[in-house]
Amino acid sequence: MLPPVEALRQADSLFAAGRYAAAVPAYKQQVWQQRRTSPELLLKLAYAQQQLGYYPAALLYLSMAQARQPRVRTWRQLATLAAQHQLVGYPVTWQQELRVQAQRYYYPGLQVLLGGAVVSAVWLLWRRSRREAWLGYAAYVALLGAYLHLLRPKPAGLVARPGAALMAGPSAGAAWLSTAAVGDRLLVLGRQDIWYRVQWQQRVAFVRAADLLVVE
Repeated sequence: MLPPVEALRQADSLFAAGRYAAAVPAYKQQVWQQRRTSPELLLKLAYAQQQLGYYPAALLYLSMAQARQPRVRTWRQLATLAAQHQLVGYPVTWQQELRVQAQRYYYPGLQVLLGGAVVSAVWLLWRRSRREAWLGYAAYVALLGAYLHLLRPKPAGLVARPGAALMAGPSAGAAWLSTAAVGDRLLVLGRQDIWYRVQWQQRVAFVRAADLLVVE
């Protein structure tokens, strides 16, 4: 068995030569066994799977790359592939692209805002500032809270099994709403026992956890 670095180098050579079927197992080993992954590796794996005709796997690896490094270009690749197979959950709007850009800079922005909150609090305490200054600080903290709530990346799930049922409640006896296709993308709102609570067509639905692969 080749060392991980040598195996990856060999897989890259196979990928460059267009031998995707031979490159995929080595790439998968890096991702799922060696836990040595990167957005670039995931994008290569997604491209190889797409060339081999395995669009659900391509969607999965594109989604994993997008979760690690949000980019408008990757999102457009996801949306284009999804449109080819008539899947839902991949909006192509300026609002979505703006959201992707915001997610790209979410954690650096959060670090700056948290640092500003700490420095401001220390400064106000040291200067023994008046009530007006503390009201301004409270407004800053409120802005920080809004940033956390509105821009925080939300987990999404890809439907992994054909015929996955979307139910009105977390029960097999609940009302049936629709059947999702493999690759449909659903925003995950929470979990109840063996069910995920998801957003579907502007309403809440439930899908079995075994039918959904969550990408965070």
